[in-house]
Amino acid sequence: MTRCDTCGNDYVGGFQLVTSTGETYSFDSFECAITKVAPHCAHCGCRILGHGIEGQNTLYCCAHCARLAGAGEAVDNLMHDQLG
Repeated sequence: MTRCDTCGNDYVGGFQLVTSTGETYSFDSFECAITKVAPHCAHCGCRILGHGIEGQNTLYCCAHCARLAGAGEAVDNLMHDQLG
């Protein structure tokens, strides 16, 4: 069984996550994994679950938050041809 590094639950269906820096964590659910390792938006504080956006070497959840924090050139990735 695997003991969750977030909540401590000992669960037979647990899994491990290895980060790009080599840290290994054990979890019993994606919720616990997100709680432990997902970065926070530097502007609004929400957890970044997708790609997010980087501006001035800082992570943001979206271009709107990046611009509000001073990364004025930040834009969300979208296809302008599809906007009509």
